[in-house]
Amino acid sequence: MSFVFKIIEKDEIYTIVPLVEKLNDYKVPSSVLIERFSEMVNQNYECAGIYDESKIIGICGLWFCTRHYSGKSVEIDHVYIEDAYRGKGLGKAFFKWIYNYAKLNGCESIELNTYVSNHASHKFYYNEGFKILGYHFLKKL
Repeated sequence: MSFVFKIIEKDEIYTIVPLVEKLNDYKVPSSVLIERFSEMVNQNYECAGIYDESKIIGICGLWFCTRHYSGKSVEIDHVYIEDAYRGKGLGKAFFKWIYNYAKLNGCESIELNTYVSNHASHKFYYNEGFKILGYHFLKKL
């Protein structure tokens, strides 16, 4: 199989909604996701996609910023690969592409959050050399 990794154009951002819905167990309605992504693409956000020919099968949000403790960085967000494509090294190849893309954009570091219950991702990120620095807290207003 031949896969393509690329940044999704702003006018195609809604193609990721079905994958984000799966990632979040359909807890956030598609209408809300569409509204949020329409705002996000006008901030420091980009989204990378994995394509099997013309079909999008994986995604990863990228938030660019500068932090006092890590310099220019990218925060990886909502990583998702369709079930049928997992366990074949595609995640590793995607992250290699992301590391290169981050470097090309002048980033010195990469950060990410993952759900506490997503044990498979913890193993993957440890194997990729990520270290736990703290906890991510959320309070709904």
